[in-house]
Amino acid sequence: MFTTATAQTMRRLAASASFFLLALPFAATTAHATDLVVSAAASLTNAFKDLGTAFEQQNPGVKVINNFGASDILMQQIVRGAPADVFASADQTAMDKAVAEKAVQPATRKNFAANQIVLIVPNDSTLPLTNLKDLTQASVKKVALGNPASVPFGRYTKTALEHAGLWDAVLAKGVMAQNVRQSLDYVARGEVEAGFVFATDAAVMPDKVKVAIRIPSDTPATYPIAVTTNTAQAELANKYLTYVQSAAGQAVLARYGFLKP
Repeated sequence: MFTTATAQTMRRLAASASFFLLALPFAATTAHATDLVVSAAASLTNAFKDLGTAFEQQNPGVKVINNFGASDILMQQIVRGAPADVFASADQTAMDKAVAEKAVQPATRKNFAANQIVLIVPNDSTLPLTNLKDLTQASVKKVALGNPASVPFGRYTKTALEHAGLWDAVLAKGVMAQNVRQSLDYVARGEVEAGFVFATDAAVMPDKVKVAIRIPSDTPATYPIAVTTNTAQAELANKYLTYVQSAAGQAVLARYGFLKP
């Protein structure tokens, strides 16, 4: 026969057990990976997807979330408060703006890769394009360009064309792309006769585009990376930067055609 005290004890144990069982699914749902948000230039898409996967494998419990786009747009997003722990730009100008806006930590800024601007055409193109002046031919009606005001590959392209005295002539035929991958798509779909992209982007679609001209430049297309100012994962973000610059990280970048800075 149960006493009143025994009954009260059993009720307390039952309540505790019920609470414990209810808490289990809650605990399971609250256990999650640590997110590391990396905002990176569109030209880094393929390489950084692989880098993110490799970094996750080396750091169990970490989830790398990549946000790809035009460097200037990404920089503006970060300035306006968009979540990001790492910013990787396709040129120094976009990173300079990020520093000026106090969006990144200047002490963490490092150059981690280099690239080259090329002129590409559709794989089935028969146009005789051997130098930039050939773009003024009547047979070339549309040329994919990047807006120099907002995308790094556009700035590199403008500098090269200005050096050749051809900027205005080519601009008149220009179809503006929001980022370098859009320029690549324009050419791949045959919507333009030619287009400017980074060499690494041309390599992504060897079955659809081919390089007609490699553009010499006095200004190296170097890529800087930095930890953002508002990151809540500073230690992890710095660890990611270290990995990108490591031999393993550089090997991944090299596999996609990037050069050492």
